[in-house]
Amino acid sequence: MSFRDAYLQQLPHLIATDFEQTALALFRHQAVHCPPYQEYLALLGRNPQQVQQLTDIPFLPIEFFKTHDVRTEPAGWEPQEVFLSSGTTMQQRSQHRLRDPQLYRQNAARIFEQTYSPLREWTFLALLPSYLEQGQSSLVAMVDYFAKESGQTQPAFFLHDHAALVQALGEAKHLGRRVMLIGVTYALLDLAAEYGPAPELQGLTVLETGGMKGRRREMIREELHAELKLAFGPAGIHSEYGMTELLSQAYSLGDGRFHQPVPLRILLRDPSDPFSISTTRPDGAINVIDLANIDSCAFIETKDLARQHPDGSFEVLGRMDNSDVRGCNQLVA
Repeated sequence: MSFRDAYLQQLPHLIATDFEQTALALFRHQAVHCPPYQEYLALLGRNPQQVQQLTDIPFLPIEFFKTHDVRTEPAGWEPQEVFLSSGTTMQQRSQHRLRDPQLYRQNAARIFEQTYSPLREWTFLALLPSYLEQGQSSLVAMVDYFAKESGQTQPAFFLHDHAALVQALGEAKHLGRRVMLIGVTYALLDLAAEYGPAPELQGLTVLETGGMKGRRREMIREELHAELKLAFGPAGIHSEYGMTELLSQAYSLGDGRFHQPVPLRILLRDPSDPFSISTTRPDGAINVIDLANIDSCAFIETKDLARQHPDGSFEVLGRMDNSDVRGCNQLVA
């Protein structure tokens, strides 16, 4: 049995205490079989055999997903799907090549159900206009899969037709299932401004995915959530931390703190020193390990800033200077 086959058999059954051992095994595999990562480690003069703990791992800068074919071999597989990051027409978009699209969808569903409850208990409605318009969005693929697996009969996506969405929300609530409205931040604000505290907008789980896309001014999280609550009610506004380059997501259940699922872990680094990584830093720039990234690279140096709490939850504080505006949740705390 190949390393990949054995690894994928283990992945759905991982527990938190398995994380470091599994991550180190994956690191040693990708250090040899992911050519861009192998080249990066060689340029740094880092011997993979000397990596003994998570903080020893050099993380691949996220920009490599724009400039390189970040693919873990053995050679011979062709991408069955390619996700592209959101961005403006002036920006080069990251590419995440998927060997097995179902790996992404099933991993995302497993994390959602571990965080919330089975998909079949939910109706998913989505307001993600910019993602739909740009195409090849991992977020759209995830929501589409969730909606299909839930067994809902209603369509999941609404582009700009707020009236149809509000009607669908009211109908979904009457079916007796839990209703989740997933929206890019600026679109949720537009909906809230148009409909205010309409009855159809009450009693939902609202999940904002971040992203003003230049359509509105940037807002701190407290201000944004306070404005959304005027329309959607006093319950906390949920958030997702995810990105094109990851196959796993972290969720905040209304308090601004993201909780790390088993396949995903963040380590914070000194923003001015990419190799100063610590498990005890209270704040810094995010390095992320995503154990689902078996076919690309699991060890990514992002441009996000965070504060980590003793229980392992974290708040996203914003972006490092001069970094691209991206589609994942990067609200200033």
